Amino acid sequence: MVELWAVALVVVACFVGSFGPILIKKGTATLHRQGGIVKSLFAAATNVKLVAGICVYGISQVLFVPALRGGDLSILYPLVAVGYVFVSIWAVVLLKERMTVLKWAGIFMVLVGVTLVGLA
Repeated sequence: MVELWAVALVVVACFVGSFGPILIKKGTATLHRQGGIVKSLFAAATNVKLVAGICVYGISQVLFVPALRGGDLSILYPLVAVGYVFVSIWAVVLLKERMTVLKWAGIFMVLVGVTLVGLA
């Protein structure tokens, strides 16, 4: 049995975490491959968008931890796939990326799979 609050918390964690890839993508756009590995690591460590994206991922994981008390991992963890929907929406809205019908169909199939796992 899975508690409703645990499902809601996983969805919130996915929503928060979905901003991570967007920030990381924006942050990597300003990184350059010049100056060796030390300079590259310093550039990455001081890149605000890149670090913010990693932090957002961390926050989403912190939100996910208490949700695990509310039910089976085998049911809650597949819900993380909801993040694919959020990331795809943000990619279209914030990064102006194009989503094809085939990409949306793939995301829909993932969600159908998650639903089937939840019903099992």
